Amino acid sequence: MPLLVDPALPPGTLRDAAQPRLTTNDGLVLRPWRGSDAATVRTAFACSDIQRWHVRRFDTLEEAGEWVGQWADGWDSETAASWAAVDGYDQPLGQVGLRNISLAEGSASLSYWVTPAARGRAIAARSVEALSAWAFGQIGFNRLNIHHSTGNTASCGVAERTGYRLEGTLRQAIKHTDGWHDWHLHGRLRTDS
Repeated sequence: MPLLVDPALPPGTLRDAAQPRLTTNDGLVLRPWRGSDAATVRTAFACSDIQRWHVRRFDTLEEAGEWVGQWADGWDSETAASWAAVDGYDQPLGQVGLRNISLAEGSASLSYWVTPAARGRAIAARSVEALSAWAFGQIGFNRLNIHHSTGNTASCGVAERTGYRLEGTLRQAIKHTDGWHDWHLHGRLRTDS
């Protein structure tokens, strides 16, 4: 059954190149995850805030290693990608990534978290800006989304500061350990100023 429109981005848009390192205007580096990052990831997911909003924890170093390792497969299948936001010593301070990638629609959803020790330095906002600039400018995505629980005011602030407009609320769209949460939907288009 033929499609009546061409895909927004052709297959191979991501996997045909190596996942890039991205740099913010002020020197923060986003790089692909490495196996050696597993201990930092496990420590980050020991934080109750990260557990609450990302609804997972890692009980072993092996589980954190599996989480780190999944991103190479996501890049190759063009369904997801994640970067470690690292300091000058190449130590992860947080994560920013693309989820639910649809090359056909030219869209994806963003996710992010920051380690407790790195909070208050706009790591998430700087990472979202850098990833958005690359996704829109270098790759050609048409639309990026941010979804978060309406109770996650920090995530809402990042979305607003980075130009992701609040477009609506999805009722009981995500389940957390304390029950169903309404979800804010923020969106940004390549053509947004």
